[in-house]
Amino acid sequence: MTERFDCHYCKESLFGKKYLLREENPYCVKCYESLYSNSCEECKKPIGCDGKDLSYKDRHWHESCFHCFQCKRSLVDKPFAAKDEHLICTECYSNEYSSKCTECKKTIMPGTRKMEYKGNSWHETCFSCFRCQQPIGTKSFIPKDNQNFCVPCYEKQFAMHCVQCKKAITTGGVTYRDQPWHKECFICTGCKKPLSGQRFTSRDEFAYCLNCFCNLYAKKCAGCSSPISGLGGTKYISFEERQWHSDCFNCKKCAISLVGRGFLTERDDILCPECGKDV
Repeated sequence: MTERFDCHYCKESLFGKKYLLREENPYCVKCYESLYSNSCEECKKPIGCDGKDLSYKDRHWHESCFHCFQCKRSLVDKPFAAKDEHLICTECYSNEYSSKCTECKKTIMPGTRKMEYKGNSWHETCFSCFRCQQPIGTKSFIPKDNQNFCVPCYEKQFAMHCVQCKKAITTGGVTYRDQPWHKECFICTGCKKPLSGQRFTSRDEFAYCLNCFCNLYAKKCAGCSSPISGLGGTKYISFEERQWHSDCFNCKKCAISLVGRGFLTERDDILCPECGKDV
């Protein structure tokens, strides 16, 4: 007796018929397509065994149904993009959704390199210096009046030059006596520390931090021997070519403040009238 060879599902004989195997079990074409074939996203019909099953992210299409959502041209073996679950050819996607180049106004195609700055986009070759017309690429640039300049061109055309080092000032800077300085070049004549953002004064047109100025030029207090800066409204008392901080102008004996009061002198000392009685 001949051994039976039937469809695993409907049990009809498969002798002389086309069949398919799944997990080593034979199925007639009708049962296999009914049980296991994927449904086409476009026409919703099963994708038969004799047809090509095209898939993208767990979705399936007949070869004839795999086309651009907008222009309906076939996407078989062509690049495409997905938008809102629809497949779109790169040309339609570019026209509809891609950025437009600020310079040439043409579409920036998907997959091509683009440059972006403050919400605007450029083709890489269109993002160029307004002065020399060379592509800027990933190099530093400086915007001015809605135009972009490479650093060398900006320095030649617009930048002020530091009075100290003679180089261009591209960011920040300090103005002193109507002359521009780099912040790092505007330093104390004495200690060479930066003066930007600090209190300072000058002598003979040279800038000094307060500490250096006081040490070099300020009068010394006859009481504590520390410099009297006289800057920022500092109060001091002067008498016979000697100076005191207000807080140091005190009686030598009882230490009472003599500011605004009468006093006596005994050699280098100052005394209140009460202490001076014994002199």
